[in-house]
Amino acid sequence: YKGGLIIEQKTVREHPLGKIAERSVGYENVDDNGYYSGVGLERAFGEYLRGVEGKRLKQKIAKGQWKPIGWDNIVEPQDGYDLVSTIDINIQDIAHHALLAQLEEYKADHGCVIVMETETGEVKAISNLGQTESGKYYERLNYAIGESHEPGSTFKLMSLVAALEDKVIDTSTVLDTENGRWPIYDRIVKDSKWGGYGKISLARAFEVSSNVAFAKMINNNYKDDPEKFVNRLMKMNLHRQLDLPIKGEGKPVIRFPGDKGWSGISLAWMSYGYEVSMTPLQTLTFYNAIANDGEMVKPRLIKEVREWDRTIEKFEKEVISSAICSKETAAIAQDLLKKVVEDKHGTGHKLYSPNFSMAGKTGTAQKNYASQDPDKLKYISTFAGYFPADKPKYSCIVVIHEPDKSVGYYGADVSGPVFKSIAQKVYATSPLTDEVDMDGMEDEDLEKSYQNYFAEAQKKYEKVPNVKGMSGMDAISILENLGIQVDVKGNGKVKKQSISQGTDIKHVERITLELS
Repeated sequence: YKGGLIIEQKTVREHPLGKIAERSVGYENVDDNGYYSGVGLERAFGEYLRGVEGKRLKQKIAKGQWKPIGWDNIVEPQDGYDLVSTIDINIQDIAHHALLAQLEEYKADHGCVIVMETETGEVKAISNLGQTESGKYYERLNYAIGESHEPGSTFKLMSLVAALEDKVIDTSTVLDTENGRWPIYDRIVKDSKWGGYGKISLARAFEVSSNVAFAKMINNNYKDDPEKFVNRLMKMNLHRQLDLPIKGEGKPVIRFPGDKGWSGISLAWMSYGYEVSMTPLQTLTFYNAIANDGEMVKPRLIKEVREWDRTIEKFEKEVISSAICSKETAAIAQDLLKKVVEDKHGTGHKLYSPNFSMAGKTGTAQKNYASQDPDKLKYISTFAGYFPADKPKYSCIVVIHEPDKSVGYYGADVSGPVFKSIAQKVYATSPLTDEVDMDGMEDEDLEKSYQNYFAEAQKKYEKVPNVKGMSGMDAISILENLGIQVDVKGNGKVKKQSISQGTDIKHVERITLELS
């Protein structure tokens, strides 16, 4: 046994809000040689966070102990700066749990959700959940930023916009989907509806997501000049990375005629999201641009760098392209995206609610379509869109990989409900509430565990509420929505609050919560 005072220094990483957004927040480590490694925002902005280590002269004494020489430091230690992220913990919490519930129900391998503010590009929520060997879901990899894959039918929006911009077709043009099967060279383009849709307009083809119609449209109009189609996609910045501060962004793939892998079927395949590759965030950035009347803004995860109450650096909105297409084309695309949800024939009509408006596109992509064994086929289910449909505030994408086919795999069934759940709850807890008839909402659409929280969050407080017993995340959401700055100690549920319940909010700027 040791006697006397024994001092042991330990470094502990606290997560007051649990594991939510853990991968995007990230971490940074430094080895004995001073080499930094890590992931996420902490690694990307490590130079701001690290601070300066202090230095002091010490003398080595018996048994490997050291004692200071004098009282002055050679170098005074300096704390690092604080990063203020764009993440809204309320929306993040909603997105995380909506995704988790659907992954568990469909026994999927992994998935991600991103919610972005339409006008500014500020990322309000980003959740990445992967299944472990135990069957539980955790933030393991940043799929939203790093995983590039074939998007499937969500790419039909890109094909539509390209064709409209090049004026090779309009939405009233009639396309023959035949019997839902169209042979091209040694392949067959298939529609999900057996027997096809017959002769339909381009507008209806988009609503019902006809592969045959889109393959014919792009192939027949660009086969004599395929470079024209690819050049249009590139003019819309689909071949470029977003140049994010977080490392590991997946590279988009847009093949050019003559490139390895290009063939006579490439135009047809590209038209509905094969032989191209994009990350979920890259896809969302395009959808956000359409919601934004053609202006493409760069996704942003950081608002500013601060030292206490002083702003060191502010990160403003960045415009990638002031117009990826004309406003007329954007308006047509917006109308069709709205009809996908609102029209009874639309693939997203299951998501329709008379209480609030949404617009978007479903996507169902096969991951290993070369396989001849139906039992080995795996799918990626996607829904990308924005809300409200007429004056978009947020854009959102949900991507779920390898759902259990016996439960379901279509984008409208697997990813669509996550999108709707997020939109519905954000409506219910934000200024968007004015557009919603809350009395018309069905209780089953809100998980029981959240009903009390959302009821609490909507109250108009004039005095500090009692948040003791709440989870840290719920308490912080409510208090910050009241304009109170919150400091947190520990993690778990609120044990103590520094400002008593009933104190007039007008006199409160900051509150400290102790969690346990």
